[in-house]
Amino acid sequence: METWLIITICGIIMITLTVVHIIMRSTHPVRSAVLSLIPGIAALICVNLSSAFTNVSLPVSPMSLSVSAVLGIPGVTALLIIQKIL
Repeated sequence: METWLIITICGIIMITLTVVHIIMRSTHPVRSAVLSLIPGIAALICVNLSSAFTNVSLPVSPMSLSVSAVLGIPGVTALLIIQKIL
């Protein structure tokens, strides 16, 4: 495996763990989790809706949905960067 791919995967894992830690420290973790996944899913939808203008789209799969739901907008940005690199 290439070094940049390993660094990217480790970064995504660290961001995911940070988000989960912040949500679990909250007084209402379920509400925080639901409110954090809405912007991520909305960003994924916006990227796919604007694909006619930008020629950039992300496939909607269980992996992309889970990354965008857990990580939010930074997760969608990471998916776009990984897609452009690969």
